[in-house]
Amino acid sequence: MPDRSASRDPFAGFVTDEASADVLRPVVQALGWQADKVQRGNLRSAVQALSVASSPHVLFVDLSESSDPTNDINALAEVCEPGTVVIATGQVNDVRLYRDLVASGIQDYLLKPLNADAVRDAFTQAQAMLTAPKANDAAAVERPHCAAVVVGTRGGAGASTVATSLAWLVSERAQRSTALLDLDVHFGTDALALDLEPGRGLTDAIENPSRIDGLFIERAMVRASDRLAVLSAEAPINSPILTDGSVFGRLQEEMRNSFECTIVDLPRSMLVNHPQLAQGMPVAVVVTEYTLAAARDAIRILAWFRSNVPEATVLVVANRVQPAAQMEISRKEFETSIERGVDYQLVFDAKLAAQAAKLGKPLAEVGKGSKTVAPLVELAARLIEITDASAGGGSRTLGGPKAAGGAPSLLGKLGLLRSRVGARAGKR
Repeated sequence: MPDRSASRDPFAGFVTDEASADVLRPVVQALGWQADKVQRGNLRSAVQALSVASSPHVLFVDLSESSDPTNDINALAEVCEPGTVVIATGQVNDVRLYRDLVASGIQDYLLKPLNADAVRDAFTQAQAMLTAPKANDAAAVERPHCAAVVVGTRGGAGASTVATSLAWLVSERAQRSTALLDLDVHFGTDALALDLEPGRGLTDAIENPSRIDGLFIERAMVRASDRLAVLSAEAPINSPILTDGSVFGRLQEEMRNSFECTIVDLPRSMLVNHPQLAQGMPVAVVVTEYTLAAARDAIRILAWFRSNVPEATVLVVANRVQPAAQMEISRKEFETSIERGVDYQLVFDAKLAAQAAKLGKPLAEVGKGSKTVAPLVELAARLIEITDASAGGGSRTLGGPKAAGGAPSLLGKLGLLRSRVGARAGKR
């Protein structure tokens, strides 16, 4: 293990040609860094040098001689300390390469031949990142970590829509650094909803759990903004994910150390296969629709949370709410079936949903000030409130009030569902 106890240099650069070095040195010197820290060498040279010395705060590397830049950047991440800002240069002008490199954790990619103004701008942004408040600064440590797991009662209920909007609201409105973890490894849509390439971070973690640490989280997560980062995947559908689920727990723990809030978009099948993922979560958001099938599965999922995470506050969100005449069952019937009230209702706005999808932005961002988004704003505020209250000694309870008029027995609930199904069948 190399000794990294020595103080870190502010800058180091490795370039393969003298022309690039001639552009870098004056800019580096103007910023108060040592011009002789610009060295001749490729990415392999940088990896070798940093394997025996502390990494600088700002690192400039040349990918011109790299046959697989993305994998080579991942190798560089192994020897870089947390907080190192990496800027790369190369000769390949390709948007997909740029996205892959940014997803791997670099700050910027500059095309050769280097331009002094572009280099100066990149270094200025790097300095701004280094001086910006971090999630683990003293002011942030005083605030308790907030966390929520979002589960849909049925596919298409809109759990991912709620999860992305909730993460965006906490990061933007509450100004808390937020991690969004999408655990639908094959078909997750959280990165897509934010107009991002998911990268290989989540699949790399599953394949190599031993790599998971603070540096891995910093490199693997894709930034949606200064305060919001996403970890998701689009694993090949012919490649089953084989894991006991412990890797997901390690990811959540590292996110807790690196961010002020964690939102986990959890497919309902995960409750069966990996129940430990929801345990310890202070808030569970159950997203549903007003349908018979959703009512049946809401009953089962709510019972699961009562048995497995009794200390969590469970909030029920009804999504895609249509006019009464178009609903399969009414709100009152739904609440009677699940033996509790619905906490928030999101009225379906097809135009707003389509606009958000086209722009690649969360529903909460596109629909600022709309009645559709107002319940999401209240939900985000409730999450912060519950977190702060629990940290201050407040008690957590299981969700909202039960439906008025008394709660029927379990047989009564199922009887209500059966009677509705029977009534529909009789009309056919």
